[in-house]
Amino acid sequence: MKKIRMVVAGALLFAGVQSASSASGELAIIVNANNQVSEITAEQVASIFLGKSRRLPDGTKVIPIDQFEGEKPRAEFYSKIVQKSQSQLNSYWSRLIFTGKGQPPFAVTGDSEVLEFIASNPNMIGYVDLATVESLAGVSDIKVLLTVR
Repeated sequence: MKKIRMVVAGALLFAGVQSASSASGELAIIVNANNQVSEITAEQVASIFLGKSRRLPDGTKVIPIDQFEGEKPRAEFYSKIVQKSQSQLNSYWSRLIFTGKGQPPFAVTGDSEVLEFIASNPNMIGYVDLATVESLAGVSDIKVLLTVR
């Protein structure tokens, strides 16, 4: 039954992403629906995506899932949440990688892949365009923790 739900959810995710092709500039910070956390602050999200923390507010370990450079939601996310430009972010990660103190989050191509990873893993956190989430009304594999306008 779960496998069937995942296939249906995957089809809906693909259709939703296609219908939400015009990015809204608004973001949704999302986790798997089975995750116990119900809210998070922008500061906590920034800390997770900068490798400073690997835990949600309730102490649950979490893995951030990023989007590749060039994806519109990524630019919005790092501007609004992390408050770093792409060059500042590159410099930040270069220092951490060089000193052996960190690695940037795993990145995927676009909202549909973020949704796919989040729907199948209760310990991941990611961001997508809010219009993408709104187009998926009724899909219960993800949960929005924070909306950024």
